[in-house]
Amino acid sequence: MGAVVDAVRGFLDVLPPQMREPVLFAIPFFLLLLIVEWTAARRLEHVEADRAPAGAYVARDAWTSLSMGLVSVVTMAVWKFGALIGYAALYTYVAPWQLPSTQWYTWVIAIVGVDLLFYGYHRIAHRVRLIWATHQAHHSSEYYNFATALRQKWNNSGEILMWLPLPLLGVPPWMVFASFSISLIYQFWIHTERIGTLWRPFEFVFNTPSHHRVHHGRDAEYLDRNYGGILIIWDRLFGTFQAELFRPHYGLTKPVNTYNIWRLQTHEYRAIARDVRRATRWRDRLGYAFGPPGWTPAAARHVEDTAPVRA
Repeated sequence: MGAVVDAVRGFLDVLPPQMREPVLFAIPFFLLLLIVEWTAARRLEHVEADRAPAGAYVARDAWTSLSMGLVSVVTMAVWKFGALIGYAALYTYVAPWQLPSTQWYTWVIAIVGVDLLFYGYHRIAHRVRLIWATHQAHHSSEYYNFATALRQKWNNSGEILMWLPLPLLGVPPWMVFASFSISLIYQFWIHTERIGTLWRPFEFVFNTPSHHRVHHGRDAEYLDRNYGGILIIWDRLFGTFQAELFRPHYGLTKPVNTYNIWRLQTHEYRAIARDVRRATRWRDRLGYAFGPPGWTPAAARHVEDTAPVRA
């Protein structure tokens, strides 16, 4: 066994650093699972006709998700390269201690820490419009399958800032990145309608397809729920958990209706800019940028509430 481990380490040492990214190693498995799910969806369509529209693959939608995922691999590498410099400085010169990467408890701190901070970031991303603008692309598909998992944002600045406590606590920067890669890989498999509910203790602790389907639902009962990455216990602890009551309707509450990956990534930024430009008060400008998605000034809400109902 030791010889095998040494051989694997030697192989990794030969690779350039960017090729040691765990997500890159996982891509072949992502593609394999995509093919398996796509085949299963096609075969089950005639059995589950009522589920087919959302459970099946639509070619243009799937290719859009794959294209966004491929670009995100590049953009994430750029963000991580910049963050590495800052994290290394904090870890070396500011952290009161440096945790050893050879100890198991450092991995526990890194993985659990990344997961908790991801919950915090994810919750903020759904409640602050300027950050939602970076995240909404992931929710833009009206289909829920493994391809949707690859529909990733290109702006990772929020997560980069959210991880700052970890190098400050002495977690080696490379372990922070590795832990987030583990989180991304874990979250791939929960993007499917083909898995129902699992063993109850597992459902209680971990994020599952059932929990994450709720998160992607645009139904009123499901909005802003189940933010967890690997663990669902954060939602249970902080009051954002919602069990799956019925099959969700997926996508944005205001669909973008395009397969253009640039528009999917940027349309909300443009909408914010229009709203801020149109506002006449600084309070309203700040509300449009930093309020929750759908925020409008109190005067506008009053007009809407008192407007006559027309048949």
